[in-house]
Amino acid sequence: MDRRIPVADRTGQRIVAETARRSENRYGNRPTMKDVAARAGVGLKTVSRVVNGEPGVTPDTERRVQEAIDALGFRRNDSARVLRKGSTASIGLVLEDLADPFYGPLSRSVEEVARAHGALLINGSSAEDPEREQELVLALCARRVDGLVVIPAGDDHRYLEPEIKAGVATVFVDRPAGKIDADVVLSDSFGGAREGVAHLIAHGHRRIGFIGDMPRIHTAAERLRGYRAAMEDAGIPVEDAWMSLGVTDPRRVRKAAEDMLSGPAPVTAVFAGNNRVTVTVVRVIAERGRPVALVGFDDIELADLLQPGVTVVAQDAAALGRTAAERLFRQLDGSLVTPERIELPTRLITRGSGELPPAD
Repeated sequence: MDRRIPVADRTGQRIVAETARRSENRYGNRPTMKDVAARAGVGLKTVSRVVNGEPGVTPDTERRVQEAIDALGFRRNDSARVLRKGSTASIGLVLEDLADPFYGPLSRSVEEVARAHGALLINGSSAEDPEREQELVLALCARRVDGLVVIPAGDDHRYLEPEIKAGVATVFVDRPAGKIDADVVLSDSFGGAREGVAHLIAHGHRRIGFIGDMPRIHTAAERLRGYRAAMEDAGIPVEDAWMSLGVTDPRRVRKAAEDMLSGPAPVTAVFAGNNRVTVTVVRVIAERGRPVALVGFDDIELADLLQPGVTVVAQDAAALGRTAAERLFRQLDGSLVTPERIELPTRLITRGSGELPPAD
C-alpha cells in the first residue's frame, strides 16, 4: 500500500503527494528465488537446481530461468548454503597497514592462492594496535571465515584458542604468534640484518647506526639482534647513541638520523630497519650533502634510480604470502596437523649506497 504524505503548496492549500513505490526505490529489496520462479514460470526447486548447477532441468527450462535471473539481477544468497555445509569459502587476512608497499605483493599472493581454491579474501588492518587486531580477528571469526592469515600486532594470541579449536585454520606471517602454538612463516630478519651490517663493515665502516621499529615488534628485535651480532663478529663495540628504536613516524626517524650524523664523531653508515625508515633516512642524507653509506631492510620503490642506488636486504613478500596461504589451505583439507615455523631467506641487493667508503 502506498503511503500518502500531506504537503503545502505555495498558496497554502494542502495537496497530497504519493511517495515512490517500493519497486522504484533504488535501495529496494533484492530479487529472490521466488521472483525468479514467478518470472520464469517454474517452481522454486527448478530455480534452485539451475542456480546450484544441479542436473534434472531441460535446456529450454534452464534458458528461461537464466533469462529471468539476468533480467532481475538475481544473486545467490550463500547464507543458507553456509548453514548447510558449515563453510563460507572465505578467509581473512589481517595486515599491519594496508598502505605499506610491503604488504601489496603479500596480500596479492594470498588472494591468488585463495582464488585458486575458490575462496574469497577479506582484508583488514590492525594499524599495529593489539586491541584492534583482536577486534578485527574476532569479527572475521564471527562472520565464519574458514581461515585466517594474521600479521600480528600483539604478543598474546590466547584469545584465538577457542576459534582454532572450533576449526578455524590459522597461519601467522612475518611475526610469530604469542603464547599459542601456531603455524608461522617468517623472513630471516636476524640473518638478513647481520649480512647487511657485515657488508657495511666490509667496506670499512666501524661507526654504524641502527634505526628500527618499536622493540616489542618481533622483526625489529630480530634485526637489532642481527646488527649487534655483526658488530660483535667484527670486534666493534656498539655505543648506545648509535641505536634508535621506536615508531617509524618520519619526525622520529629524522631526529634519530640527524642526531647520529651530527657531533664530533658521527656514524659513517646507517642500517635502516625497514622500508619506511629507509625512505626518511634517504631524505636526511640527501639534505646534508655529505656521503653516508646506507643499507635498508626491505626494498623500496625507485631504489635503483636514486644516485647512488640504495643497497637493501630484500624480503620476498610474495613468497611469504603464498607460503602462508598454501599452508592455510593444507590445514583446511586436513593434511597438516603439527604447527611449523618456516623461515624464508633474504637477499642482499647491492646498488651503490652500501658500498660507499667512510667519509673520514
